[in-house]
Amino acid sequence: MALALNVFKTVTNTVQQSEQEIYTAPVGYTGVVLLAQVTNTHPSSQTINLTHRRRISGLDYDTEMLLDYPIPSSDTLNLLSGKLVLESGDKLVVNCSINDYLKLVISILETLN
Repeated sequence: MALALNVFKTVTNTVQQSEQEIYTAPVGYTGVVLLAQVTNTHPSSQTINLTHRRRISGLDYDTEMLLDYPIPSSDTLNLLSGKLVLESGDKLVVNCSINDYLKLVISILETLN
């Protein structure tokens, strides 16, 4: 069976304090993050961390994209100002200051290499 040339995906997540690998670009595909947005439903400001993770020779190399970035109460933040290309095996990792109050949605286009 032939692989699809383009696949659109939506990833949703309730962010936690511990690191969560929320998306991994599949083997044979490049993931293009079209939108990454988070909403704070807590009555006070919360912070979020967003990291790009690439595994090379058995070691993880992290690039922090947002670090302790504040999101005011009842507000929404676009995590990316443009598109992000994830090569096969690359991961997006998130965590936050308080469990269960940051709601994340990511739109991704996976395109066959």
